[in-house]
Amino acid sequence: MLRDGSTAVLATLMELPRASDAGDSAVNHAHGALSVGAKLLVTESGDEVGDFGESELNEAVNRQARAFLNSREETKVLKVKEFTPEHDERFHGASVLFERIEAEPQLVICGAGHVGASLARLAALVGYQVTLIDDRAEFVTRELFASQDGQNIELVLATSWSAAVRDVIGNGRGVSVAIVTRGHKQDEDCLSAAVSSNPDYVGMIGSKRRTNIVLDKLREEGADEEKLCRVRAPIGLDIAAVSPEEVALAILAEIVAERRGGPGGSLSRWRRTAS
Repeated sequence: MLRDGSTAVLATLMELPRASDAGDSAVNHAHGALSVGAKLLVTESGDEVGDFGESELNEAVNRQARAFLNSREETKVLKVKEFTPEHDERFHGASVLFERIEAEPQLVICGAGHVGASLARLAALVGYQVTLIDDRAEFVTRELFASQDGQNIELVLATSWSAAVRDVIGNGRGVSVAIVTRGHKQDEDCLSAAVSSNPDYVGMIGSKRRTNIVLDKLREEGADEEKLCRVRAPIGLDIAAVSPEEVALAILAEIVAERRGGPGGSLSRWRRTAS
C-alpha cells in the first residue's frame, strides 16, 4: 500500500467509556465489549483491518478516519462524543488516537549543480527520500555524496530527462519535484514530464522571465493549463537567499509548507502587527 503512495489511518482506542454511577446497562455493555489498545486501520477507500469490538463504533471511527485523511495532521486524539451523534451516548467517555500512515515524503530534484546538490543533502537530512537526477555523470557520482545522509540519496544518470523524471515520479503520490537544471531545454523536458505525472508539488528555479518562457512553451505544446498554474515558479520562499545553500533552504521551506499546509509567513507577524 505504501509503495504506491497510498495513505491510511491507524485508530487506537485510548480510553474506555465511563460507566455511570447508576450502572447504566448500555454503557456497561459497551465497556465490556471494548479494550484499551484496540486498533482499526482504515484505508483511503474505507476498507478496514482490525476491530474495536462494536460495529457502531467501527463505523463512526471509519467516517472520522477518512475526514482525518483530508486534513494535513499527523496525529490527533478525539473524544468519541466529538464525532458521533449526540443521542448516541454509549461510547461518549471513550477517546481515540488517529495516526496518519504513509510512506516517507519523496523529493525528486532535476539538476545536480550547486543548488540541486545542496537541496539533496538538506532534504535527506530533514527526512525526505531524495532522488537526484542529472545528465552529467560527473555530477551524480557517489564520491560527491559520501556523508551518512548523502548515502541515502538516490543518484540517477539521465540519458533522457523526460524518461528519467517520469520513471522516478511514478504515480506522483507523496512526491515533490524541484527543477533546478542548467538551461531552458532541460527545464522544458523536466517540467513537461513532471506536470503529466501529477506530483503533489512542482517548482522550477529561474527568473520570472525564464520561467515564463518555459511555461509559455509548454502551453503552446498543449500542456494542461490547470496543472501549469500550480507550478511554483520561481521556486521557493522569498528569504532573500544568495548562496546555493540558502536557495536550497528557501526551496525546501516552500516544499515543507506545501506538504504541511503552512502559510509560509513569519511566526512573529501577529506580535508586530498587534495594536
